[in-house]
Amino acid sequence: MCGRFTLTLEPDDLQAAFPDFFFPVQVVPRYNVAPSQPILAIPNDGSRKADFFKWGLLPSWAKDPSLGDRLINARAETLGEKPSFRSSYKYRRCLILADGFYEWKSQPGLKTKIPHFIHMKNGQPFAFAGLWEHWQAGDGSEILTAAIITTSPNSLMAPIHTRMPVILPADSYPLWLDPAPKSPADLQSLLIPYPADSMEAYPVSTLVNSPGNDRPEILVRE
Repeated sequence: MCGRFTLTLEPDDLQAAFPDFFFPVQVVPRYNVAPSQPILAIPNDGSRKADFFKWGLLPSWAKDPSLGDRLINARAETLGEKPSFRSSYKYRRCLILADGFYEWKSQPGLKTKIPHFIHMKNGQPFAFAGLWEHWQAGDGSEILTAAIITTSPNSLMAPIHTRMPVILPADSYPLWLDPAPKSPADLQSLLIPYPADSMEAYPVSTLVNSPGNDRPEILVRE
């Protein structure tokens, strides 16, 4: 799964890294983004504009808004089958912007897990493959929500966890963000592990375990 990530760039650097998109929202560096918090995403609505979405997909048919708290990730292998994700996969896809993510590695014989920070070796930001939804509350207000798609791990991630987020290469953005309806046959080939030789992982402090800790010290190598 993917349960925490970072987006630490200043606004000018973010715009430079994603020059084909617009950032009309105010962005501040984040070092420990957690579920239910706002995440920066670019939906396939044709605008090419970034916006904030609540992390945790809330299908339009959901009666209870708490359902979204359980849908922070979507398995790539079953997107076309699961009722919670099937419609979003066909119609509502997004890029979720990040420059790193965290995963916890089990230790044999111990309950304590060691958090690891995973990022690109070149330090560049990237985009997770995501799904988005708009949900209307009883008072007519709208909530924008999103989930991160996960896949099997690459060779770097396999010793740490059994899943990893799908990271899309830049040349796949146009297809993923095409507003036209898509079938799994159109998109499934994109939902694969990112090349391990482009990535790095290292252990970090358990400070990351608390969503209240959102500061640069979390990224210090242990």
